Order: sequence, then structure tokens, then C-alpha cells
Amino acid sequence: MTQFRSTTRSLLFFVLLSTNAIAQKAGSLPRSTPEAEGVASDDIVKFLDATGKSKTEFHSFMLLRHGKVIAEGWWDPYRPDLKHTLYSCSKSFTATAVGFAVQEKKLSLSDKVVSFFPNDLPDTISKFLSELTVKDVLIMSDGQEPDPTGIVGTKYTNWRKGFFETPILHEPGAVFLYNSLGTYILSAIVQKVTGQKVVDYLKPRFFDPLGITGMDWETDMQGINTGGWGLRLKTEDMAKFAQLFLQKGKWNGKQILPESWIEEASTKKILQSPDAPQSKRDSSDWLQGYCYQMWRCRHNAFRGDGAFGQFMIVMPEQDAVLAITAESPDLQGEINLVWDYLLPAFKSDKLPPDNAAATRLKEKISSLALPVPQKNTGTLATTINGKTFSASSNSMHLQTVSFGFSNDVCEVKFQTDTAKYQVAFGAGHWKAAETYMPQPALTAGMIENNSMIYPAKINGAYTWRDVNTLELVLRYIESPHTETFTCRFNGNKLTIEAARSFDYGRTKTVIEAEEK
Repeated sequence: MTQFRSTTRSLLFFVLLSTNAIAQKAGSLPRSTPEAEGVASDDIVKFLDATGKSKTEFHSFMLLRHGKVIAEGWWDPYRPDLKHTLYSCSKSFTATAVGFAVQEKKLSLSDKVVSFFPNDLPDTISKFLSELTVKDVLIMSDGQEPDPTGIVGTKYTNWRKGFFETPILHEPGAVFLYNSLGTYILSAIVQKVTGQKVVDYLKPRFFDPLGITGMDWETDMQGINTGGWGLRLKTEDMAKFAQLFLQKGKWNGKQILPESWIEEASTKKILQSPDAPQSKRDSSDWLQGYCYQMWRCRHNAFRGDGAFGQFMIVMPEQDAVLAITAESPDLQGEINLVWDYLLPAFKSDKLPPDNAAATRLKEKISSLALPVPQKNTGTLATTINGKTFSASSNSMHLQTVSFGFSNDVCEVKFQTDTAKYQVAFGAGHWKAAETYMPQPALTAGMIENNSMIYPAKINGAYTWRDVNTLELVLRYIESPHTETFTCRFNGNKLTIEAARSFDYGRTKTVIEAEEK
């Protein structure tokens, strides 16, 4: 299977790197070679080498120069046909929906937010709340402190009421403070004035012209797209968004969005920390100014930005675009790799063909893979095969867990107080499947409808850490996240440590169980 996967990848990237003109799949971006667009293949190899030494777990990248894809890769088991959770990159799409609504004169940036939702307002409307405009929300200057997203999203079924009940402490437009619930309000406004969810409103105006299909977007309990998070797209779709902005709103010769909106939406509107010293500002891509639900970067670039390192980076001076999906504890470190390795690689003229370097790049890309738990023999497997363990009270509501081993696969059955899930884990290889088991996410506690993300695509693998310790690794491959279950057996007792990848070892759920 490994040899087959490697061969398949090699064929894919032979197509990518071939100097021949090859017809592209309908709706896909044109492909070229790095040297033909003024980039050395070896410089991209150096970037990929550096990603492997970084703190970031990369899942995919797609690099464009002069409107053409010159390198792309997915770290197995991630694949080009899979969607990926965008987290706050979703905000850039919500802002784009606002741009279309403004273009169609369905709303104005100066419109007061309270004017759209008279039935959701508190009895007393403060001066600052009455003054809050669509533009204030677009630039994250709602004036609320702290960000109310977590409290409102987990306590209210009507998020609009929760937003309006949150005090506004600063004059709207004056102070930057990240506010994902504000982006949800933008989504609600677009739906109010168009009669369509943002994802549906964008379809004929944005997704269809760019050839983007298969997207989905979580909603609140009233059927409004969450706005500030919850959109899932493929890596190439993210690159298309960035390329549209690089091309100032034009796609295939047609002006999709007015150039004036692109300019307005991508330029600095407010500083995140006006009093930050210049030395700190010079080293940070989070202090260059905020636009309309996008961030300014160093080097005169700008980006859509999602938690754990989902990036859509637009580099106008280099006529380049980069899309990245990842799970990272060090977002600045992730972007630094772009500035350190890719930014210097862009040359003004074409480079001569370099077949040896192209081969090195092809081989590097075809080797991209996340580590698979090592296959080894667990003598305890025979002892626990077919056994069921009953769990004591726990926060995961797990009641029983049972194990079955056969043909290098471990079948685990998780029984909670509401459902039963059966998950397969491969020995030394990823076992692909789907599950309705709730996946780990920053927004897992929100009162919302995320049913569209299920059944979730998963890959599972297991290993024996020692004679008594079974480790189960479960990757949710259309999200950035992974769950690891470390199972320690001691006679008829079992201790399970459940850990989410984005906690980076800081938090674990410990479950005690005993053989039935």
C-alpha cells in the first residue's frame, strides 16, 4: 500500500512539474513549473525541509506565482480532494459577502447594526450600541471587552440577543479587539438583507465563478452561518480566494468584485496595538494593521487567517499567493518560514529549466507524510481481545470500551450515554473510515448546528508503547485536529488518557475503567 501511494503521488507531481502544456481539470487553477515563473525548485525544497523541523504540523500548501500553481503538496493522510476546517479564515469570506451586498446596494457600511434586528435588542440601548456600524464590526472595533464569543456561543440559543446584551465599553471604531461573534452578526445581516445564508448568497456570485464546489458552513440554531468560523473548503479553493484578491477582483476576464472593494477590504483600517514599540511591530505579523476581516502582514502582504495556522497569504509585490492548512502552536513561526524561505525565492525573470531540481522537488513532495504510529507486536492484545471495560463517571460520558484485534486492525467500540461508535485503527498504517463520534474543535462547546461535518472522515492507527500500554491515534482529516487515547492495562483495570492535539499535552482527560 505504501509503495502504491508513493507511486501515485509521483505520477501526480510529474503532471505538476512537467514542462509540457497539459489541459487542466475544469475549474482548477492553471499549473506551471517553478523555474518558468521565476522561482528555483530548490528554494521550495528548502522551505519544505524547514517545515519538517518546525513546531507546525503542516497539512497542505499551494504556492502560486503569476496566477499559476508552481508547487503543491499534502502531508499524508491529508489529500487534495478533502476539505479542511478554516476556522477564522471563514471571516474573510463573510466580509466578501458583505462586499457583494454593498455592491448590490442591499446595505451600506455606515448602516447601524441595531437597525437590522429590532426584535433582538435589549430594553435599553446604550449610546455606543446605537452608534455601532457595519464597518465598525468589519474592522473588529465593536467596542466590547472581553470578546463575548465564548460566553454567548455556549449560553445563548439566540446569539444576536447575546451580542446586543453584551456591554460596549469603547467607542465603536476606536479600539481593536478580536470578536468572532461580531463576524457572526455580519453573517446575520447579510442573511437579513438578502434572504439567503452567506454560503448560498456567495454561491452564484463567488463560489461558482471560481469553480469552488463541495463547501459547507456551520450554522447557529436559527440557520444562520456562523460567519467567524465553520467554513470548510479545499486547499485549492483557499488559493483561489487569495488569487482573486491579488487580481483585484477579476476572474477569467470578468470583474467578480469591484476593484475598489478589493482595495478597501485589504488595506489597513485600524492598528491592533497603536502603542507597541517599533521593534515589536517589525517582528510581528499581528501588528501590521487590520482590514475587513483580514490582516496586514509584513512585506506589504495581507492574509486571511485561521486558528492553528490556516493561511491565505497574498503577496502583491511578488505577484504570488500561498495557501496553507496546518495545526500549529506557533503561528508567527509558521509565517516566518514563508518570509525566510519563499519570499527571497521570487525572482523578476524566468529561470532556466532545472530538471535535477525539479526531480528533487517532486521527490520531496511525494514523500510528505505525517508520522504513522510504529507497528509492533503487543503480547497483551490476545488477552484483551474481545473484552469490554466499564468506565467510572467521566466528562466524556464514556460508559464502556471494548477492543478487538484481527489482521493488523484494532476495532474499538466506544459506548457513551447517548451513542455507540466503532472505530478501526491500523497497525503501522492509517485505517480510513468515517464516524459520527464528536470531533475535537475549539468551537465544540458552541450551541450550533454542525451536523453537516458528519460523518467525519478519519484515519486511525495504533501502536503498543510497552507491554501494557496501547496508544490509539485518531486523525480527523478534514480538520486540523487529532485525538490520542493512551490505554494502560493493569490486570482487569484500564486507565485511559484522552488528549486533543491542540492542547499540546497541557490537558488530558483521565478515565478509569474495569473489566466487565
